[in-house]
Amino acid sequence: MTPPSSPDPESGPPARPATGRRRPDAVPALSTGCLDDVRPGSLLVAMPSLTDPTFAGTVVFVLDHNDSGTLGVVLGRPSQVEIRDVLPGWCDLAVDPVVFHVGGPCETDTALCLAVCDPALGASPDEDCGLRPVAGDVHLVDLDADPEELVGRVRGLRVFAGYAGWSPGQLAAEVAEGAWACVPGSPDDVLSELAGPELWRRVMGRQTGRLAVLSTAPADPSAN
Repeated sequence: MTPPSSPDPESGPPARPATGRRRPDAVPALSTGCLDDVRPGSLLVAMPSLTDPTFAGTVVFVLDHNDSGTLGVVLGRPSQVEIRDVLPGWCDLAVDPVVFHVGGPCETDTALCLAVCDPALGASPDEDCGLRPVAGDVHLVDLDADPEELVGRVRGLRVFAGYAGWSPGQLAAEVAEGAWACVPGSPDDVLSELAGPELWRRVMGRQTGRLAVLSTAPADPSAN
């Protein structure tokens, strides 16, 4: 048997055989946004760790955010109260289902209305017709105004009973705890026919990275 030859000192050490292994890629961090991402028109999406039954599995459309606190409305939580029974003049402009949506736990006997305007439908909306801009094509509606003034100006509206509110520092603490994801919103979110977990999954599913993966998890962990 021929003994193995000695390695040539000028050729360097012998090459190591390939093992087929590779260093695993680092798992990307779960990006949920931060308080700087919260602004009118953005969404606060409840993370599965948020178990408070008031907000578990919710999507909140932000109406205002400043040093005085944050205000928004929960989307996709229809009630059994028909708009025609309370505000008959506005039911023809509302999109299906034509009911009050539960906007949040604050002042639930107060009606708040959001309309989505479409510049292609005609003149730009203004406060003279009862509209106040929130973000992009989304406007707050003065329900004391004449609904006829909005015919041909909006492509739909939603009426909410109550709203969600956070005092100064309260939302910052909840975001830091990972209770909410702060993501961009869309006018279509306001008018969406989806409700509850379906809306939550739709919003989460259009995100990127690990946040999108959560769209396959239950919005409310208690439903698992």
